[in-house]
Amino acid sequence: MAHKKAGGSSKNGRDSNGQRRGIKLYGGQSAVAGNIIVRQVGTKIHPGNNVGMGKDYTLFSLIDGVVTYERQGRDRKRVSVYAA
Repeated sequence: MAHKKAGGSSKNGRDSNGQRRGIKLYGGQSAVAGNIIVRQVGTKIHPGNNVGMGKDYTLFSLIDGVVTYERQGRDRKRVSVYAA
């Protein structure tokens, strides 16, 4: 009497959706107040002039202006928004 035994449950088959992190506005691009500039884990890039930081380290523009990436010391990057 040929038959299959009960198939075991698979341990694979789960995967989370991507977080869509990264730079959303590059240097020289214009930003409107509230626009997200960078989505990141931790402070890889720090907030500069006219840039706010959310609790998940998201950087966003506080004013309308142009995005500028700058160095802050030897090993720190920051992003600022300056009025056009």
